Amino acid sequence: MENNHVITIAEGTIRHKEQVVLSNVNVQVNKGDFIYLIGKTGSGKSSLLRVLYGDIMMHSGSGTVVGHNLTTLKKKEVPFLRRKIGIIFQDFQLLGDRSVEDNLRFVLKATGWKGKKEINAQIEKVLSLVGLSNKNYKMPHQLSGGEQQRVAIARAFLNNPDLILADEPTGNLDPETADEIMQLIFSLKEENVGIIMATHDYRLIERFPSKILKCADGQINELKITI
Repeated sequence: MENNHVITIAEGTIRHKEQVVLSNVNVQVNKGDFIYLIGKTGSGKSSLLRVLYGDIMMHSGSGTVVGHNLTTLKKKEVPFLRRKIGIIFQDFQLLGDRSVEDNLRFVLKATGWKGKKEINAQIEKVLSLVGLSNKNYKMPHQLSGGEQQRVAIARAFLNNPDLILADEPTGNLDPETADEIMQLIFSLKEENVGIIMATHDYRLIERFPSKILKCADGQINELKITI
């Protein structure tokens, strides 16, 4: 992608229904960047993430995400946008009626993968990435919360994304497990992806310092963190 940018937004305005949530949004994210997104509930974090994965349109300004124009994005383009983005949710969102491997196989088939060998190899690759190669046959209820989130992270990497959006990925985990998951997510920027992680956990930010964007008063500003 030109200049290695995965997100470029200039003078963006984001609305929820008729209300302006964020204005004068200027954000740039490159492959290999790790960026925290913080702010109080209702400050616009979720709205920004929804714009980035094509759930709502940016109202005005200019912007691209993984090569797609955010102001002209059509519904039929959204699935192609989302194949280049991995999303990690707070509540894992695994399918409880099938094994880890079948959870991952379901996503690959749904996004157009065909060959059995290629599918199996990709499943093996992403489970190895998150340290779960030996848990492929387990059902979600047989896994700990941390292991379920590792599967969710593996799922986010299935289509070799350029961008990862993590929405409170440690919110349902105890502090020790949260640290383990955070260490994993933080290390994944080495996979040549850009990562934006929404969080309320300032303890993690202190342990894993990186660039911070704060949503407040209808604006997004970069914070300087001193540890």
